[in-house]
Amino acid sequence: QNWPAHPFLCLFCEDLSSSTDRREGIGVCGWILVSISFLLVVITFPFSIWACIKVVREYERAVVFRLGRILPKKSKGPGLILILPCTDTFIRVDLRTVTCTIPPQEILTKDAVTTQVDGVVYYRIHSAVSAVANVTDVHSATFLLAQTTLRNVLGTRSLAQLLAGREEIAHGIQDILDSATEQWGIKVARVEIKDIRIPVAMQRTMAAEAEAAQEAKAKVVAAEGERNASKALKQASVVLADSTAGLQLRYLQTLTTLAAENNSTIVFPLPINMFENLGQKNRGG
Repeated sequence: QNWPAHPFLCLFCEDLSSSTDRREGIGVCGWILVSISFLLVVITFPFSIWACIKVVREYERAVVFRLGRILPKKSKGPGLILILPCTDTFIRVDLRTVTCTIPPQEILTKDAVTTQVDGVVYYRIHSAVSAVANVTDVHSATFLLAQTTLRNVLGTRSLAQLLAGREEIAHGIQDILDSATEQWGIKVARVEIKDIRIPVAMQRTMAAEAEAAQEAKAKVVAAEGERNASKALKQASVVLADSTAGLQLRYLQTLTTLAAENNSTIVFPLPINMFENLGQKNRGG
């Protein structure tokens, strides 16, 4: 059999010939309807071209149904696609990344603390046929599943784990969502936990606890400094006790320090032994 020479009719003939392999799928009546539709397209050519040619964008794919069956078990596009007006319908599927914002969820953590957590899920459709044939509304289903997964995962963690391991928890949620939505043709690219809100009373308690911990740490540091200073003073007293001239030089250095502060009163330390000697001379006289 010789096909028509026109390229447009050749494409239709190839599509029609490929459907012969699925004759058992659509049945004899379906095959008759497809043949009649094809003949109508040929008879009304070239006017029928406007109803047969569809344009699919680069980021889209078209899932074509012929008499209710997906044809040819995979999506078409991008570019020009041909359909039979009477027997074929198609659904456009957007393959671009979708941003799904999870509203604040009130969650009871493992240690019985009520928190509100919101997040963002980034996903895209990698199989247009699965997204159309396996779920009614793929975007709504993914959104509800993300909400449920967020609540279930965070409910098994304590508040400390939730605040410290945010990135680890996000990766765990991503793995769960990616596995659950695989049959829907969804690929989860990223999950982010945006904000964690805790009650005001809990915030005050945590602030008081942190302040007490800082004060305790400051007291420990101060006590450690006092101990080191006492050790240094002890060593200095031993050195000065062996050198009288060194003690006098220390007196002079202290006076220099006091004079540098622009004080009107200068305290000059005198050795106690001097007063003892003066007292003994007065009694002797």
